[in-house]
Amino acid sequence: MRAIAERFYDIMEEDPAAAELLAIHPQPMDAIRLKFFQFLSGWLGGPQLYIEKYGHPMLRARHLPFRIDTSMRDQWLHCMYQVLDEQVTEPSLHNELRVRFTRLAHHMINTDN
Repeated sequence: MRAIAERFYDIMEEDPAAAELLAIHPQPMDAIRLKFFQFLSGWLGGPQLYIEKYGHPMLRARHLPFRIDTSMRDQWLHCMYQVLDEQVTEPSLHNELRVRFTRLAHHMINTDN
């Protein structure tokens, strides 16, 4: 999970297709990278690192200050799909993660286009 979290933000920083998404993230992103890893750990069934440190993630509520439309969703998924393609080689796990991340990204939309 740590490698997935790190690579996700690497792609966001490197890929011009994610420029708008990158722009809403405070710099440097060291703390965000760690929080994302901690969230993923618990969200995917491992230790509840995020909850132990910060409480319930309340993802939609925590992201309400940011305008998340289908364009932002698509940029986020662009980065995540690339990570999965690079790092998750087992087909059924790759598919399951893709479905879960897609569902999560759709859930985060908080505004119309």
